[in-house]
Amino acid sequence: MKKLWAGRFKEETSRLVEKYTESISFDRMLYRYDIEGSIAHAKMLARQGIISKRDAEEIIKGLNEIYREIDDGRFEFKEELEDIHMNIESALIEKAGEAGSRLHTARSRNDQVSLSLRLYLKAEIKEIVLLLKNLGLLLAEMSERNLDVIMPGYTHMQRAQPLLLSHHLMAYAHMFDRDRRRFEDALKRIDVLPLGSCALAGTSLPIDRHYVAECLGFDHVSENSMDSVSDRDFAVEFLSCAAIFMMHVSRMAEELILWSSEEFSFIELPDALTTGSSIMPQKRNPDVAELMRGKTGRIYGNLISLLTIMKGLPLAYNRDMQEDKEPVFDTVTTIKPTLNLLIEMLSNMRFNKKRLRDTASSAYSTATDIAEYLVRKGVPFRTAHEITGRIVRYFSENKKRLSDISVSEYKSFSDKIDDDIYNFIGDLESVNAKRSYGGTSPEMVKGQIKRFREGMGTEAKP
Repeated sequence: MKKLWAGRFKEETSRLVEKYTESISFDRMLYRYDIEGSIAHAKMLARQGIISKRDAEEIIKGLNEIYREIDDGRFEFKEELEDIHMNIESALIEKAGEAGSRLHTARSRNDQVSLSLRLYLKAEIKEIVLLLKNLGLLLAEMSERNLDVIMPGYTHMQRAQPLLLSHHLMAYAHMFDRDRRRFEDALKRIDVLPLGSCALAGTSLPIDRHYVAECLGFDHVSENSMDSVSDRDFAVEFLSCAAIFMMHVSRMAEELILWSSEEFSFIELPDALTTGSSIMPQKRNPDVAELMRGKTGRIYGNLISLLTIMKGLPLAYNRDMQEDKEPVFDTVTTIKPTLNLLIEMLSNMRFNKKRLRDTASSAYSTATDIAEYLVRKGVPFRTAHEITGRIVRYFSENKKRLSDISVSEYKSFSDKIDDDIYNFIGDLESVNAKRSYGGTSPEMVKGQIKRFREGMGTEAKP
């Protein structure tokens, strides 16, 4: 088949080259965005008198027919035509004849492909942001339902201090909300029209790029034609946002895996989102959470892949940049199901509230409260820390709990300790006392949930 760019060449392209350089096998998913951009371009060319209105009408009619054919699965994609853009243009020329041959006036595949990728990411990020908003609102709702549940907090994977389960859940709500805002902010860099930059230098024809931007819903038009066709920062930024999001997913998945184990027994995951063993009939494996953790590495790889592709490219466009799409497509088709499954999993898992509370009460988790009690009595913190350490050692050696010994025993460590010490060493008292802004007391967590919901704006749709 004759290439649309074949005029310069005497020989036909090697079949090996065609196979090696094609991208239609994966970039065909950009068809709707290519057609949307081409329709806006045709309208602009007619409006500026560069092509006739009749030609524009024929072009738009042909493009709409092609759209329906692809949608219905009737369109024949041809590998020898390399990519989605040339497949559509070739089909258009067959349908619209000479009028179709005029469409590529004042544009290049260099700016055309950037446009399609930007339109694709604009649409996908809006869906991702909505899912992240739903996830944040779900976590806020779960937090509100569990304001009375105390659990152990951990540092270094060792029991540290008691806190509200709600406080723990809200930590993830804030993580995912930062992800939401990062994606929303990335849209500002994506929302720039590259079309009309042509190959790298612009065009001598009297085009109106701002009109095209208006037709396609772009708020900005690129300022430099060379930067416009060689820029993939917007795709790198998207992948970076996705990698940070998946890091947060992986951290939550790790905790869900641990918490669902017999050793922790903090939660029970729904049967529908766990799997069994091929040999051990008693097993309920948290495979979905494990795959979320595993797919995080895949998204990291996509980010590194595109960064590596771009790091040595001179201006302007280079064919290496064809490799930008698969990492982007794979990331989108990974993080959207991940979000949906995470929402499903959190919505249906059950907390073992008694186990959480019992675990929070052990391992001297309110020792810091004793130190702060002594500070309120005028003891310097470092001295209070040392005294409390000796108290904990004594309890540990004698296998006693903080509430098991008498005031006289406490006083043997410091004469500052009085009968009121017992008002500070229970897990409930410890949690209620953490009233510093951002702390884990019910009062602070209620305020946190309220402010979080207010910051989310209008509620997301299911």
